[in-house]
Amino acid sequence: MYLILKRLFDINVSLIALILLLPVFIPIIVVLKFTAEGEIFYLQERYGLKNSKFKILKFATMLKNSMNIGSGSITLSNDPRVTSVGSFLRKTKINELPQIINIIRGELSLVGPRPLVEKTFSAYNKKIQSKIYNVKPGLTGIGSIIYRDEESIISAIKEDDPHKYYSKVIAPHKGALEMWYQDNASFSLDLKIIFVTAFVVVFPNSKIYNYLFKNLPQRNF
Repeated sequence: MYLILKRLFDINVSLIALILLLPVFIPIIVVLKFTAEGEIFYLQERYGLKNSKFKILKFATMLKNSMNIGSGSITLSNDPRVTSVGSFLRKTKINELPQIINIIRGELSLVGPRPLVEKTFSAYNKKIQSKIYNVKPGLTGIGSIIYRDEESIISAIKEDDPHKYYSKVIAPHKGALEMWYQDNASFSLDLKIIFVTAFVVVFPNSKIYNYLFKNLPQRNF
């Protein structure tokens, strides 16, 4: 029943959101077309349900060949690969909104673990890799909330290889958070995660999740 309710909620909310956001999307599309490299959307292969692959849709925020430049799949604060318009879109999370299409198509849910590219997915241990996408990946999730400042965290470390730090420190905690979500999954939890996601976009320094979610795995850095 939970999965049926979740899917119906995903479809209804996404269709309404798509209609309401069209006045926002149109000027963004125009601006992107006539700035930077003229790219509007960015398609990228990600892991989905049961480790299947799908193409995620975002507004373009980086240079076309960004995956082969600099830090690759990890984006840092003030990353030179991010365009000026892209920086705003990423900060406000507007760049993620085209994924509403992925939700309508059934590739994403509103709430779930974020779908990852091959390199960041491989940073999880084998146990997490085998379980994390037993649920459909999401537009937002508990890991996305806790690590909304991931770019700043990685940028602040004193390591030459950000991928090594991600694998050693961030991935284990993110994996634990997503296992917590699966262990506690419910429609009410999904609604809380959606609310907190919106809240921390407006109040980025808030730790409201510590009060609303009990027994969260804690990060030690």
